[in-house]
Amino acid sequence: MRYLALLKAARPTTPPPPELMEAIMKLGEDATNAGSLLDTAGLAPSAMGSRVSLSEGKLTVTDGPFAEAKEIISYALYEVRTKEEVVEWTSRFMQLHRDLWPGWEGDAEVLKVMGPEDFASPASQTSPA
Repeated sequence: MRYLALLKAARPTTPPPPELMEAIMKLGEDATNAGSLLDTAGLAPSAMGSRVSLSEGKLTVTDGPFAEAKEIISYALYEVRTKEEVVEWTSRFMQLHRDLWPGWEGDAEVLKVMGPEDFASPASQTSPA
């Protein structure tokens, strides 16, 4: 099963401590070697993005920045056997922030990436005649 972990936080005014970055690299290496981590990257501030909305049949494009206090600042894509496994990797990531960057606050959302296994097969969708 694939899961996407999204990290939300206020944009920091200072760079992360070097010890944190080293620990994150090590955790990423461990997760990759375990076959769990597929991809990860930081995301640019919302000021560099756009939002495309559909409401009442009308498409609207709004350039950033957006008003949210917290922005999605990075993501990690995992392939794991259970939800508990991805929650464990994500918790370890958040614990590094707690331990190595005092005062930093954020949230990580773990979302399942839908796959073919999440949809009924066409044969099971037919109703009895």
